[in-house]
Amino acid sequence: MPYTPEPLDFETHTPNEMHERARSFFEEMNRRRSVRDFSDRDVPRELIEYAIRTASTAPSGAHRQPWTFVAVNNDTLKGEIRAAVEEEEKKNYEERMTDEWLEALHPIGTDWQKPFLETVPWIVVCFAQNYGVDADGEKIKHYYVQESVGIACGMFITALHHMGLATLTHTPAPMRFLGDILNRPDNERPYILFPIGFPAEGVEVPDLSRKELDEIVQWNR
Repeated sequence: MPYTPEPLDFETHTPNEMHERARSFFEEMNRRRSVRDFSDRDVPRELIEYAIRTASTAPSGAHRQPWTFVAVNNDTLKGEIRAAVEEEEKKNYEERMTDEWLEALHPIGTDWQKPFLETVPWIVVCFAQNYGVDADGEKIKHYYVQESVGIACGMFITALHHMGLATLTHTPAPMRFLGDILNRPDNERPYILFPIGFPAEGVEVPDLSRKELDEIVQWNR
């Protein structure tokens, strides 16, 4: 059944306002950095809710919204997640990763130990729904699942940074264990794990630079 049409709620701005909004938002997002050293300072649940609500405004194939965000602030569950993540990550760093991969990670300074998973007040795991299930248990086909969930996760990160929280995109591989720990159904697969909180006092991050515009864009006029 088609959706009922409604008027578009779209706010317009003057050219000067558009330029200023574009510039200020870029500068805000350009300060975003991945954090691996967090404070245990409390984060209100309402902030996590707003970030998830923002993520769910993302476009998706046929408007299926093929994602589930699982928010965890239970200490026991966080401990289980850390233990399982570190078990897989230790295998990755010691057995699975190629020398080339390890060399690429070396400047960032990561290793298999992930103590921040117990320090942060929240862990949010985004699950991709490979297909939906209706009230009768019948499968509902989803379209462009990976693309849709990727966009939603990008908007989730943006919302967190905009409100003043830090996060990290963590993708332990394999990570099917997250579905078991968090009791998710068979149609869902873990996509990204986000530790969320405030940066630890005095935290330092790698001195990285982003590619220049002319390295990432082609203008066809």
